[in-house]
Amino acid sequence: MKYSDEQRIEKIRETTEKLLRYLKETGITRDAVMEQEPIRWAITTPLYNIGEHVYNLSDEYKEAHGKIPWVKISGLRHWLVHDYDNTN
Repeated sequence: MKYSDEQRIEKIRETTEKLLRYLKETGITRDAVMEQEPIRWAITTPLYNIGEHVYNLSDEYKEAHGKIPWVKISGLRHWLVHDYDNTN
């Protein structure tokens, strides 16, 4: 399914809200993230999804909202997916 930019932004918003709510409700600490692989998976999977949606936004949308660091957001996804062995 091809999403519109508006649909992608909505998916990004929903995923971000769910991730932030999860982190707040569980009280996950930085140490827990560093020590427990299941927690890392629970956090990085939504980040992959957000990055993928950002990557697929139209150039026109990204240019119209140029203050947002789109390249960094989608780059995080690529880094987590493709260079996970070197992610700290």
